[in-house]
Amino acid sequence: MTTFPKYSYSVASNPVLQDQSDLHVLFSGESQTKPQHRLGPKVYDYYLLHHIISGKGTFTVEQQTYTLQAGDSFLISPEQIISYESDAHDPWHYRWVAFEGVSAAQIITEVGFIDRPPMAHMHDSNTILTYMQSIQQAFQSRKPSSHLQATGFLYVILAEHSEVLQQNNEVLDHDQQSQKAVKQMIRYLSTQYAQPISIEDMAENLGYNRAYLSRIFKQATQMSPVTFLLKLRIDKGRQLLRERTDLNVEQISASVGIQDALYFSRQFRRFYAMSPTEYRTSITQGKSPL
Repeated sequence: MTTFPKYSYSVASNPVLQDQSDLHVLFSGESQTKPQHRLGPKVYDYYLLHHIISGKGTFTVEQQTYTLQAGDSFLISPEQIISYESDAHDPWHYRWVAFEGVSAAQIITEVGFIDRPPMAHMHDSNTILTYMQSIQQAFQSRKPSSHLQATGFLYVILAEHSEVLQQNNEVLDHDQQSQKAVKQMIRYLSTQYAQPISIEDMAENLGYNRAYLSRIFKQATQMSPVTFLLKLRIDKGRQLLRERTDLNVEQISASVGIQDALYFSRQFRRFYAMSPTEYRTSITQGKSPL
């Protein structure tokens, strides 16, 4: 006769409601499940991160099923159709933490759970489990600071997962690595265009070889990083010519990272077949420029 661990369940909720915080812990708990204990199919409206202490089971998300065991974490995201079930002979014992927040989706993306199976095998479960338990204990204490403690513990838990997931991302195939690098370059240039940056600065900042970056960027966009940056600056200048009539051409040129207004004017004409002044005049006269 098979003897199973004794069923147990405990949960503690955050006594503080914070609907507009960046990251807000809702509750945390622990359970030794019964054999074939099943939840779902269902949809949650918050994030729910489980970490398995012992036992086995299956996790199904969007019709993909994964077999998980001790040391594994799995993340349920809002609006996903999910179900999960303990093994019939070796049921799960796990802890969990539920959270939401205005920046939760961005944080989860930064951690590395997006665009991959929503799970991770953690090499050191002790840290994860200790902080999950600490969240539950903080809520049980009902102290005024318990929600702040819980948020701090959750950030550490997510940081631990980020370390593992980022290591896993290092083994992406070449095409995925190239796509990731190009996206990083576009994001970098799109946010830093007004600064006196160079492609060498960007390569050093992102941790890639300049020649490699230039090659994959041109393959993906059909233009070099230098040309992309120049066009980005000219397009931003074009926008300012329309929207900031209080600024002259020299001020607009400097605002988009080009200190030489004559060079800005020449490149503007190169892309749009008219000078910045002619473009602004056509706007004020109600014409329809390019």
